[in-house]
Amino acid sequence: MPLTDLPLDALRDYRPDLPAPAGFDAFWAETLDEAREHGGSPAVAPVRDHLLPALEVHDVRFPGWNGEPVAAWLLLPRGAGGPLPVVVKYMGCSGGRGLPTDHVLMPAAGYAHLVVDSRGQGHDTPDHGTGQGTQWVEGVMTRGIEDPRNHYYRRLVTDCVRAVDAARALPGVDPERVVVSGASQGGGLALAVAGLAGDLVRAALVDVPFLCHYRRGADVASDGPYLELVQYLRRHSQGMAETAFATLDHFDGVHFAARATAPALFSVGLMDPVCPPSTVFAAYHRYAGERDIRVWRYADHGGGYGANPPEQLAWLRGQGLAPKPA
Repeated sequence: MPLTDLPLDALRDYRPDLPAPAGFDAFWAETLDEAREHGGSPAVAPVRDHLLPALEVHDVRFPGWNGEPVAAWLLLPRGAGGPLPVVVKYMGCSGGRGLPTDHVLMPAAGYAHLVVDSRGQGHDTPDHGTGQGTQWVEGVMTRGIEDPRNHYYRRLVTDCVRAVDAARALPGVDPERVVVSGASQGGGLALAVAGLAGDLVRAALVDVPFLCHYRRGADVASDGPYLELVQYLRRHSQGMAETAFATLDHFDGVHFAARATAPALFSVGLMDPVCPPSTVFAAYHRYAGERDIRVWRYADHGGGYGANPPEQLAWLRGQGLAPKPA
C-alpha cells in the first residue's frame, strides 16, 4: 500500500486556514446547556456473567442528547483501592459498545474504563433522530446535512460530552482524572469532547481521528465514511455542497482542537486511506493544549495496531495519570 497523502515533511507544515463558522461557540454552549437541563444521574447495574473474574463489569445508562438514555460499560479492576483515573472510550463508525470482553486492556492496566455506545450504530442506544431531511445516503455522515441543528453528529457529540459528566459521578472513579479516548470516529469524538468539556477532561488519546477537515477528507479519502459524503455531493448542485460543508463545519475536529487545553496524544498512519494524514495533521497543528503525535509510517487505518497501546500507557504515566498500585 502506498503513502496516501502528502510526504511527512509537508504534513509537518500542513496548516490550512480553516476558520470556525460564525456562532460556533454559542451553538455548542446552547446545545450542551439544553442537554444538561434534563439532569439525571447515571444508572449503574452489575453484570454477573461476564467471564472476566479479574474485573468488575457494570451496565451503565446515562442521559445524553435530549435526556435520552445512552448505554455504556463500566469495567473496573476487581478489588482496586481508592478512586481510579477513568478512560472514557468512544467507538469507531458502525460499532457500538460491543461486549465487555472487547475492552479489557485499560482495566487490566488499573484504570476504570467507561465504554460508550454510539447512538444508532450499536444495538443498545437508538437514534430517534430529528429533522433528517429528505435525502441522505447510507451511514450517518449526511443525516441532517441541511442544518447543523438537525445533524446526527450534534446528537452523538452531545452524548459523548454527557458521558464525561456521567463518568465523574460513577462509583470508584476519580472525577479529577478523566481521560477521553478513541480511534477513527472515536478519535474525532475524543477530540470534540476535549474541546467542549474544558477542564473536566484531564487528557485525550486521539487515534487516527475521523471527523477532521471534512473538505480535505472528501477530496482525498479513497475508503471509508468520507465517501458517503462524496456520494451525496455528486448528486447535488455546488450550492448544496456548500450548505453541506457549512453544516459539517460545526462538527470539525479542527475547530474543537483549537479550544482544547488538556494534554493530548495523537496517532496517524501515513498509508491511511480512510482518514488521510493531512486531515489528522490539520487538527493536530491546531490543538491548543500540550500535544504529541505518534507517526506510523507504514500503517493504514489501524494506526500502530498492537504497538500503540504501550505508547499510550507510557504517555499517561508521564502525565501523572498512572493508577496507584492496589
